[in-house]
Amino acid sequence: MTTTERFNFDLYEKIQQKIDELLQLVESDKTTQEGDLIAQMIYTSLKLLQDDIDRGQLKLMVRSFKEMRYAYHVFKKHRFEKCVSIFGSARTPTDAPDYVAAKEFSSIMASHGWTCMTGAAEGIMKAGLEGAPKESSFGLSIRLPFENTSHSLLIGDPKLISFRYFFTRKLMFLSHSHAIVAFPGGVGTQDELFEALTLMQTGRSNIVPIVLLEGVGGNYWNAWEHYIKMSLLANGFISEEDLHLYYRAPNVESGAKHIEQFYRRYHSYRYVKEFLVIRLIKKLTQEQLAILNQNFKLLAKEGEIVETLPFEEETDHLTLPRIAFLHTHKNFGLLRAMIDQINCFE
Repeated sequence: MTTTERFNFDLYEKIQQKIDELLQLVESDKTTQEGDLIAQMIYTSLKLLQDDIDRGQLKLMVRSFKEMRYAYHVFKKHRFEKCVSIFGSARTPTDAPDYVAAKEFSSIMASHGWTCMTGAAEGIMKAGLEGAPKESSFGLSIRLPFENTSHSLLIGDPKLISFRYFFTRKLMFLSHSHAIVAFPGGVGTQDELFEALTLMQTGRSNIVPIVLLEGVGGNYWNAWEHYIKMSLLANGFISEEDLHLYYRAPNVESGAKHIEQFYRRYHSYRYVKEFLVIRLIKKLTQEQLAILNQNFKLLAKEGEIVETLPFEEETDHLTLPRIAFLHTHKNFGLLRAMIDQINCFE
């Protein structure tokens, strides 16, 4: 071991000792998973001082970290609520069919017990808050020179969170949504929609219903889907199964019904080692399991889709029935189709 290596090792030991002392001040330690993760965060932060990192980069990391901490703190108080995110243009006039549809949609979802979350600005975002009562509304605003949230319907409500960065804001939208609804909009709307589609297509986020909605007489999503099929699918840039990741709703009622149908028998899923475990509202019959194995065998790396008890590693929803299989970690559009099949079973 060289002198430099010995010095770094000694420094590491001293730093770890100080971190242990800091954790003790807040009645924690590294024997817990949470304490160990916080210790890693502190040590990683200290290493930045040796990296000669740019001050602007440090500011970005600190500000984004603070934004995420605060947002998670707020969302934790509402973690048991079903939330639908509503995306769309901030430029949509209040008398436009899209605005009327967004307001009607949020009203329907709120009446079904859902929380409606928007960007808390004008246009579709305002319509999404107008249709729902204040207690069923969530706003994630972005601080921009041309975006004014000072007249937001949620001013003074702790459920209105202001973000400096788009990426932290999108993270909160996508990680706390049980459904996503997109109305016609510009670059920002398309960015949010394609981000959601990308994360679900690649398995980087949980699958939730993505619904495309617009007002009476609109042709926005018809043109969008034509592009998807003619430019992406026809050229092999996406697969046929990826078309299952979204649903074009003919009207507001169909959009709301599609979201409710998604959670009719399906509850949620998680990975336990190499197994994909799907939690269900209602147990499947052996005949229904046979249909899944016949129609979705491409999803299994080996073996079959089987009924199972909770795995030892699971700590939540232990009373729900389950099915599990060794997943290939791909074909997520097909997995979305399988969830639809589960929900269609009587």
